[in-house]
Amino acid sequence: MIAHGYNPPVIMRPEASDFARVAARRLRRAPSEAEAALWRVLRAGRAGELRFRRQVPIDRYIVDFACLRERLVVEVDGSQHVEQEDYDAERTRRLEALGFVVVRFWANDVLREPRQILDAIWTAVLDRRNK
Repeated sequence: MIAHGYNPPVIMRPEASDFARVAARRLRRAPSEAEAALWRVLRAGRAGELRFRRQVPIDRYIVDFACLRERLVVEVDGSQHVEQEDYDAERTRRLEALGFVVVRFWANDVLREPRQILDAIWTAVLDRRNK
């Protein structure tokens, strides 16, 4: 699904520390149930031409999923995120300052409605492309 006249940006690998790379590798080995479910959807090619990576170190953060070509970050939030709203807001601001669009989904929504989540991801991509 490519919009006419759309030229994808050059893919640049975000900077990350060696510590973040090791931590990301560890997180990939032990995903939450919702992260594993979303990864199955994204990895199965249901996202079309979008290519996602999981547990990607960007700056000082490790994001759940990233489509680097589209500069899109997808976060799957569990119940612990209710108590860390300020941290999540700062994290989102920092990632946006680096040129990323951040979309967040509750884990239970990912598990119940994976198709709607994929539709919302595509909506975020198309909104970004049309700006």
